Amino acid sequence: MDRSTLTDRLRAHRADLARELDRLTAPPEPGSAIAFGKRIGEGTTEAIERLSTTATARSIAASLAETDRALEKLEAGTYGLCDVCGDTIPAERMEARPTTAHCVQCSAAR
Repeated sequence: MDRSTLTDRLRAHRADLARELDRLTAPPEPGSAIAFGKRIGEGTTEAIERLSTTATARSIAASLAETDRALEKLEAGTYGLCDVCGDTIPAERMEARPTTAHCVQCSAAR
């Protein structure tokens, strides 16, 4: 895949992630009750859903950071090189995980 196509794909992926993160981190609507209680009710269900949403938002934020790093590496001309050891990351890995900044060995060591 050429650099321009890859940049476009990563930017589109980044935009999708940012939209999803914005949606997940939007404040609750006014008047919604979020509370933990002994009985399951609408507030408790909402609170449990918000906890799940928080975990998902953290995962998306991490993916967003990886995508930003990949775009930085493309700009710097270091895309495809491991951030830890500096070796070339195999093309198969880059195709499977275009946002990765680590070779398999360095990822396993983390």
